Amino acid sequence: MTGMIKNGTGFNDIYNYRNSKYFINTVKEAKKWVAKTGKDLVIFAGACQSYYEALVAAGANFASSPARVLIDFMDPLIVAEKVATTEDYKYITINDIAGELRDGTKGISGIGARGKRYTRTRAKEEK
Repeated sequence: MTGMIKNGTGFNDIYNYRNSKYFINTVKEAKKWVAKTGKDLVIFAGACQSYYEALVAAGANFASSPARVLIDFMDPLIVAEKVATTEDYKYITINDIAGELRDGTKGISGIGARGKRYTRTRAKEEK
């Protein structure tokens, strides 16, 4: 089960969230891997009612849920699809995607990321 602890008070206390500490640790480990390998990784972290601010501070490009709402299960998939299908020279912000999400930036937000679609035409131009 994800989300905030039923009687928890204070949105800025990690102990008021069931699983956010695990998401945060995972994001930090992924960032270590990126630093070691030099790979360009886009990180989406969190679930319903996650500690959004801490997830972004840990290094997630996109995270849920800034307004502590229950997100639609399709929203992370929509973000991932948009990143995967956008050309690698374009930078995607949450504003580019928000209209496609059930709750917009209340459910998901973040700092954005470069697209991941690498076209053959672009590869030929670089040679």
